[in-house]
Amino acid sequence: MTATYRDVKADILDKITQGIWPPGSLVPNETDLARSYDCARATVNRAMRELAEDGIIERRRKAGTRVRMAPVRQARFAIPIVRAEIEDQGAAYRYALVRRDIRAAPDWLRARLNLRDGGRVLHLVCMHYADGAPYQHEDRWISLDLLPKAAEADFTATGPNEWLVAAMPFSNAEISFLAVQADASLADHLGCAAGDALFRTERSTWWEGQAITFVRLTFRRGHRMTAQY
Repeated sequence: MTATYRDVKADILDKITQGIWPPGSLVPNETDLARSYDCARATVNRAMRELAEDGIIERRRKAGTRVRMAPVRQARFAIPIVRAEIEDQGAAYRYALVRRDIRAAPDWLRARLNLRDGGRVLHLVCMHYADGAPYQHEDRWISLDLLPKAAEADFTATGPNEWLVAAMPFSNAEISFLAVQADASLADHLGCAAGDALFRTERSTWWEGQAITFVRLTFRRGHRMTAQY
């Protein structure tokens, strides 16, 4: 039976943990591994990519692949669909579009996403509710240079995150986590007092160097985020 990428990954990991391929050692190339496992090179490539993402091996162009001297543990943050996040908690989900407009990208956004001068963006402000209570305030900017069809999309019934997941993959993302004080607008939307401390994430995504979107997600008081590594 031809080996699957899981078989290849497990066997390589076994060789590393048993010391057959000790830290710092060079791993055979993908062509040789595919021949030894009787599988396609793409199968080996997927296994190697996952091992690299897990921090077990290090891949360098022209220098080959080596077992890391010390495994690197990496925190992973999935980009969730807020509807699923709320429904997984057993709560009823509701969405509302608060504001929508198209404008020239402001200077701070052009600098942050490296957008061209004069580039236009779609600006959306949305609210997400759990059992009728405010859950998340979404302030999103979408580059119309890369995604012109966003200008015609209907966001009155479906949130932009769900639309983006279906419309455009991303190759790179940058995520920040911070505490902010609620201003009057956030306090009104999230049902808290102005000046209250709130949890916020800021996320930028790109496709092959071209900006897709920047979003600020601000959560109701008491929100907890859990990550696995």
